[in-house]
Amino acid sequence: MEISTQLSNDLTEVLQGNPWYGPSVYEIIEQVSFEAAFEKPPGSVHSIAGILLHMISWTEEVIDRMNGLPSQVPSSGDWPDPGTPDEQKWQNYVSDLKLVNVNLLGIIQNFPKEQWTEHVTGVVENDPGTTFEALIKGLIQHHIYHSGQVSLLLRIID
Repeated sequence: MEISTQLSNDLTEVLQGNPWYGPSVYEIIEQVSFEAAFEKPPGSVHSIAGILLHMISWTEEVIDRMNGLPSQVPSSGDWPDPGTPDEQKWQNYVSDLKLVNVNLLGIIQNFPKEQWTEHVTGVVENDPGTTFEALIKGLIQHHIYHSGQVSLLLRIID
């Protein structure tokens, strides 16, 4: 199986499939009300909305890197401020997460197979060089990690 196909399948499975570890990212996010999304339980550093914006930011940064831009902190920031609670805003964040991942899947599917082993441009602290394949695998892991955080926060809030 080609790398593009495998990575597309892996990302799709984590986002909306039936991953072996539990609910998909979208399944978890769909359980979150807008009231819960903006709540920050005592001792928690981030709200669910903040985590979702962080996931969006880093997906956008991965897209930029796949398009040849040098590695950097996401242009929208590492942890964008979700602002005040608002139902429409929450729905927009959920839609944005889905849209940015659709865009990424398109890039993955059309990425030249000879470039998967090339290194992403730019220097990230403590990173000797990340290949494009490792970049996508890392983002998949990032999505899994933060969806776990969302699940735990949702249990605390509800």
